[in-house]
Amino acid sequence: MNYLGRELHMVSFNVPYPPDYGGVIDVFYKIKSLQSLGIKVHLHCFSYGREQSQELEKICASVNYYERKKFYQAIYSSVPYIVGSRKSGELLSNLSADEHPVLFEGLHTCFYLSHPSIKHKVKAVRMHNVEWDYYKRLGNAERNYLFKFYYNVESLRLKKFEEQLQHADLIFPISHNDYSYLADTYKNIYYIPAFHPNEELTCITGSGSYILYHGNLSVPENIQAAMYIIKKIAPHINDPFIIAGKDPNKMIIDEVKKHKNISLVMNPTDENLYDLIKNAHINLLLTFQSTGIKLKLLNALHRGRFCMVNKPMVEQTGLEEMCIVENDANSQIAAINKQMSITFTEQDKATRMQLLSNKFSNYENALNMAKAIWKEK
Repeated sequence: MNYLGRELHMVSFNVPYPPDYGGVIDVFYKIKSLQSLGIKVHLHCFSYGREQSQELEKICASVNYYERKKFYQAIYSSVPYIVGSRKSGELLSNLSADEHPVLFEGLHTCFYLSHPSIKHKVKAVRMHNVEWDYYKRLGNAERNYLFKFYYNVESLRLKKFEEQLQHADLIFPISHNDYSYLADTYKNIYYIPAFHPNEELTCITGSGSYILYHGNLSVPENIQAAMYIIKKIAPHINDPFIIAGKDPNKMIIDEVKKHKNISLVMNPTDENLYDLIKNAHINLLLTFQSTGIKLKLLNALHRGRFCMVNKPMVEQTGLEEMCIVENDANSQIAAINKQMSITFTEQDKATRMQLLSNKFSNYENALNMAKAIWKEK
């Protein structure tokens, strides 16, 4: 179907380039996929810690940047900080200037969702998480009492602010779990899986010599998973482990030093990380928060050999049958020891290719999103 000439405003919580972490990966490859349908995307993004991007200028009809407010500038009695800090009169003026639909990326960007100036427009919200639940889990995982307090208060405010979704014409959850939760309260819910950088399988057959865990190692849920692997799994395995990721927490750095079979790769480039994923025998990806869909798992499935996960990582994602699922340390240790002697074959690759192409095609997902926004069958 051709959407040549259609125009869409997209409001992003951050500058989606480079696409180097979960949320902005989904945004960036969504833009590329919508553009491939002929849709002109007018991107509006809040910048904090990321530069303006010529790459975005190449794929968008226009790119507008707004400064995210500092903490002390965005303290509202009821509005969550992640929402109130993304308030901009210039943004509202730009969204009000024409009749084009608006796609809000995450609850973060929905400050103006109910504003009278855009009441007449088609408004869609891409839900990357059930945010109040995500922040509640961050609070549970956090050890610093000040941050724990912040996450818990933000969770309460996000739960209240979530009621603003009643003003959305369309809601696009990223996971089946989020779809089920939102469908209980709101109408016009369309499940659209994560957009990602992998249009083909690049995994290689054969065997690797190590087990890899990767993720942003400054995020509480990833710190928790990495420490679990370092303390409870790796010491009971003879094979090497690699922990790789961005800005590792000091606790991880100190703990890795105690183990001869564990090495830490800090702040790998994309190319380095993809090589680590490709050459690992097992990509071990664990989480203790069943929120959203983990884009790093999609990366590992497209680029790596065997993927071992626990239930919260894959529950209702459609990825379960492509992974080895083990839920406690003893079964994970036993499964790793068994799997290290098994070769990843062409048949394994072909089976995975078929399953992924059926469920995680960027083109099909962009097409389904466009059909919903422009009310076409």
